[in-house]
Amino acid sequence: MVKILDEILKYLPEEKISDAGFEGANIVLYTKDKDFFLNNERTIKKIVNKIKKRIELRPDPSVCLDMELTKKEINKIITKEANIDNIIFDPQRSIVIIEAEKPGLAIGKGGSNLKNIRKKTLWIPIIKRKPALRSELIENIRAVLYKNSDYRRKFLNKVGEKIYSGWSSSKKEEWIRVSFLGGARQVGRSSIFLQTPESKVLIDCGIDIASEDHAYPYLEAPEFNIKELDAVIISHSHLDHSGFLPYLFKYGYKGPVYCTSPTRDVMSLLQLDVVKIARAEGKEPIYTSEEIKEMVKHTITLDFEEVTDITPDVRITLYNAGHILGSSMVHLHIGNGLHNILYTGDMKFTKSVLLSPASTKFPRLETLMMESTYGGKDNTLPSKRETNNYLKTVIVDTIKRKGKVLLPVLGSGRAQDIIVLIEELYRKKHIGRDISVYIDGMVWDITAIHTAYPEFLNSRIRNQIFHKDNNPFLAEIFKRVGSSKERKQVIEETKPCVILATSGMLVGGPSVEYLKNLGDGKRNSLVFTCYQGQGSLGRRIQRGQRDLTFRKGQKQEIMELKMEVHKLEMSDHADRRELVNFVSRLNPRPRKIIINHGENSRCLDLASSLHKMMRVETQCPRNLDAVRII
Repeated sequence: MVKILDEILKYLPEEKISDAGFEGANIVLYTKDKDFFLNNERTIKKIVNKIKKRIELRPDPSVCLDMELTKKEINKIITKEANIDNIIFDPQRSIVIIEAEKPGLAIGKGGSNLKNIRKKTLWIPIIKRKPALRSELIENIRAVLYKNSDYRRKFLNKVGEKIYSGWSSSKKEEWIRVSFLGGARQVGRSSIFLQTPESKVLIDCGIDIASEDHAYPYLEAPEFNIKELDAVIISHSHLDHSGFLPYLFKYGYKGPVYCTSPTRDVMSLLQLDVVKIARAEGKEPIYTSEEIKEMVKHTITLDFEEVTDITPDVRITLYNAGHILGSSMVHLHIGNGLHNILYTGDMKFTKSVLLSPASTKFPRLETLMMESTYGGKDNTLPSKRETNNYLKTVIVDTIKRKGKVLLPVLGSGRAQDIIVLIEELYRKKHIGRDISVYIDGMVWDITAIHTAYPEFLNSRIRNQIFHKDNNPFLAEIFKRVGSSKERKQVIEETKPCVILATSGMLVGGPSVEYLKNLGDGKRNSLVFTCYQGQGSLGRRIQRGQRDLTFRKGQKQEIMELKMEVHKLEMSDHADRRELVNFVSRLNPRPRKIIINHGENSRCLDLASSLHKMMRVETQCPRNLDAVRII
């Protein structure tokens, strides 16, 4: 048994504990003694204060009430007004998950219902909000976790054993080294490899969806060995940060992946779309749905500001990044107070349509690794009001001339921003009640995931979701396109409409199908809503290319683009002004700043400016560079 468990069991009567183990960094004890389970608070609290680790006491599965009888008890205890939608059992962990439309009523005043369920059934109840929109993906992910409950318990225990295995006495020197396997002086395939004498951790594992020749991280770098990898941390779900992750499982990785719950759900959907698009284009996908399922089985989700050890000498805390749903900045506390690093991932430092701004207060901070997507000195974005007015003008003008508006969107983040903005135009009667807004691709499912995790959204949107009548995502103007047949009907429809479709860079997916069919119509409008990667069709159109080549079967067709082309200057990334403000507001102020995730000139420009303004050391590594932090 790992030493820490021996230490804990010293303080407990031996006959009270039937089993002890780990769930990642959390320590879990099981008891067959009903009274001890229900009245243990003081005992467990004393031990927690001594060892400074999270401990949870649960009933042994053998003493829990029969599942069917438990369901009846739950339905007796929780009022019908809570509208219970589903009751799911996790028997290996003695946990019952109750999905309800009104979680507050399900919990009861002062948690009274939860206490009652524990007392009557000996199951540990967890209340979850029923999503306002049904998501098959969330249901499938939960099914994978519950079906593999026994495997998960053993896996999480193994992770904990590794974390608490202790320091190796043979290694005396302390050092930290980061290697940039992707995302250095480029936007795409973000992947940073952190090494200490004790740990090997990968932060993000993305693909460059706009590149055919250099799409994947440099996992062939000599310092990287998948067999020695201890943990992976994913900052957020966008494919340039998570799209290559299932590939690790394809080649034998069996360790933990740390991220927020929304990140796990959305990245699974985006990765499944990678497989789907590859097969639609007659290509062999780089991984399959089986590897994505393996990834889900090995994912450990964290809330914002939840502290957890992930290796013997690395402790992480995820903070709100303000970029997309569930996006996080990764704070790494390394060694016994040795050094603290903050990796921003993609971030936004103003209150956006959906999210609160990125966090700026941390317990300690010496090194900052930050993005620079819009880090150039001229990269200043217009205000939200200007953006709203521009979008309104384009939509209203296009509808007046009986045209269609095509908005290629990123499935997560930008699409939901646009949905909320369009709903506002509809509510304020700037666009007519007879206009349809069609949502195609994975956007609908990702929007459903947003309604499942309102706690990750800003207070205004969260309150709207809590009140069905005001939920912007449920407005009658929005219609789902669920098949190629329905897509064809939208294209052939003579009435003006608005279409949101993935991908945002026009590199596959339904947005390209709409462009093929609507691009030669002068009445129509194309509105770019997100960053267009180097080499993407979207970037080429932005730069003025109007003769577009599309594959039709074995042949190629050339189409002259006649529709109006617009760019909506809004972003879920911080612009230059926000990036500088973010650094100046950081508390504490870092001693070193490493710039990544930006085109070469923007990285260099931001690094130079921050060095002059803040009098701090700055670096702009290239891909395959290794930087010794200490």
